[in-house]
Formats: sequence, structure tokens, C-alpha cells
Amino acid sequence: MLDWLIIGGGIHGTHIAHVLNQRGGVPLDRLRILDPNPRLLARWEECTGNTGMPFLRSPLVHHLGVHPFDLHDFSRTKHGKPVAKFTAPYDRPGTLLFKKHCDWLIENFGLFDSHLVGAATRFSEIEGGMRVETTVGAVEARRVILAIGMSDQPFYPEWAATARAAGAPVGHIFEAGFSRADLPDWTRAVVIGGGITAAQTAAAMGRRLPGTVSLLLPYEERIHQFDSDPGWLGPKEMRGFEAEKVPAKRRAMIREARHRGSMPPDVRSDLGHGVHAGEVHKKVARVASAEVLPDGGLDLKLDDGSAIRTDQVVLCTGFEQKRPGGALIDRLIGDFELPIAPCGFPIPDTALRWHPRIFVTGPLGELELGPPARNIAGARRAADRLLKSV
Repeated sequence: MLDWLIIGGGIHGTHIAHVLNQRGGVPLDRLRILDPNPRLLARWEECTGNTGMPFLRSPLVHHLGVHPFDLHDFSRTKHGKPVAKFTAPYDRPGTLLFKKHCDWLIENFGLFDSHLVGAATRFSEIEGGMRVETTVGAVEARRVILAIGMSDQPFYPEWAATARAAGAPVGHIFEAGFSRADLPDWTRAVVIGGGITAAQTAAAMGRRLPGTVSLLLPYEERIHQFDSDPGWLGPKEMRGFEAEKVPAKRRAMIREARHRGSMPPDVRSDLGHGVHAGEVHKKVARVASAEVLPDGGLDLKLDDGSAIRTDQVVLCTGFEQKRPGGALIDRLIGDFELPIAPCGFPIPDTALRWHPRIFVTGPLGELELGPPARNIAGARRAADRLLKSV
């Protein structure tokens, strides 16, 4: 029987495995990371690669290493120097540097040996632990961590889902298997979304085929350096959040704190350069309806009365804001009568324990971890709490 089974091999699952091993003393042969992708962090790499983001939104000290300045120290080694780039403010690392550091951690500390390629399907209690049925056989562990992210539930507006089902060229930047780089050349592309992902995607596509890309924003740019204010990384904001014991009120605090659909100043500046150079056309409007044309393209009718004809739509509309995990989590709640809030998300304790042997992190842990729960800072906060259960 394993000591720990982590379900999810993204940012959270990989970092927590590394921390349990390096700080918690859990041998890697007593730990497994269950993820259906061929390598750890595969979906994260796919998503960041599609947006073309040159730098992370997170600062220097938010990474997958154990110590705050591990990424900085790595950047000064022979492994990190070729791509050692940081940018102001907050010395945010280049995406290539961050990825190379992740790859180095996974290789150097042997985390790849802990990766079990498969997906969980059902849980059952056994003496001293949990039995998890998976697509590659049963796994038994004393404790299970659910590190399931939002990446498997990209949000499609109703018009886009209908058009896509009819065969129209509509893709989502976060759809599994979607590759922006592999899109065939278009006559006129439309990128839809108002946040950092939409701005970066439109800018990258505009550099590829200048003048053929339109960015359709649902509102004027919302400028925020981070997706929630830095005060949420410490007691300034978290003290009040932790003092509130009503889950519905915590959910309201999270919604209020998050800057959804926003972008930092440098991304707006990069987009502005693309617009000024004629590489990207920018318009604030929403799609009211879409008609699939005989040639396979789309005629988009906008709420301002105008229209755009396009032969490629790329959605940057984020994720469905429902609880992740789908049927697996539904069954888990039903089988074990686990507590959930009115929003449908788990109500864990301060140690992130949802069941005596099941812990949560990422979106599933946000009613305990607060607004930063889904990002790298949330992974680091979760790892600190989980260490107390080793």
C-alpha cells in the first residue's frame, strides 16, 4: 500500500509530490501521481504553449521547487542560463525558464518514476486506506490527494458550441489537443475573450499573419497585475477569510477578490503595439448569433449591429465555473456523503482533509485556500498544509 496517491499531474500534483518527498521525507516508491497524460505537466505545457505567453504572471518566488529562490538559483546554473529571463515587475520568469526548471526538477528528483499513466474511476475504503480503481488497475494508498484542475472543462458560449457541432472552424485555446501553431492559414481569424489569454493569443496570431486577426473583447480591458491582489498571499486578506465560517460567504469573497478576465499592464502594452502596427484589429462587442456559411466559415452577428465573417474562431473564454472532476467527484460525494457548499465545491478542514483519507487542493480546495487556490501560490500553500499530515 502506498503512503500517498496524488490524482492529477499538473502544477499542484507535481509540486506537492516534490514537497512530500523533499520536505516530508516520503520515499518516491511510496508515492504515485496518477495522470492520463504521457508526462507530468503535459496539459499545463499545452495551454501555455497555445497562448504564446513569453512570461508568467506569477513572480520569481512562485515555482515548483521547495525553497523560495530555487528558480532564481537554477537560472544561474548551466541548465538555466540559456533561457534565464525575468521581467519587471516582480521579476516574473520567462515561460521557457519556468518550464526548463520544472523539467529539471522532474528529472533530477526522479518524479517521472512516480507517474502512473491512467485515470481514477472509483474509490472504496479498505482497512488502513483507500482503494482507487483506475484505467490501469487498482491502486491502494493510505491517503489520496485530489489535485484536479479546471483544464478539462473549457467554456463554450452557446452559439460557439452550436456552430462547432455543425462543423464550423471554432476551437478553444484550452481544449485538449488544440494547437494554435498547427492551425491552417486563415483569411480572417477572430479571437474571443477579454483577459490575458485572449490578448496573448491575438498578439501571437497577429504576428503570424499580420492584419488578418480581430480580437473581440466583451468589455474594455481590465488591467490588474495579478489575478487576485497580493494581500491574499498573506494574513492581510486571509485572516478575514479564515475567520468567516459560512461557505457561501467564503465563495462570495472569492468571487469578489478574483480579477477574472483581466490582463497585466505589459500584456496590454504588447497588444497595443500589435494594434498600432496593424497586426491585430480590436473591437469591444459580443456575439449575438452565428451563422454557418456554405463555404464552412462563420458570419458573426454582433450586439452593436455589425457583423464579422471569419474562417477561424479561437475562443479564449476560460473554463466552466462548475466543480471540476465530473462523474468521479459526483460518485465520491454520493458514496461517502462528503460535505459540499451550495456552490457544489468541497468543504475541507484546515488541513485540506475532505474525508479521513482524502485531501483536496487547487479548485477543489479553494473554500479553504482562498482566491489564490488555483495558481502556483495556491499549490505552495496547499503543500505546506499537507505536510502536517505526513
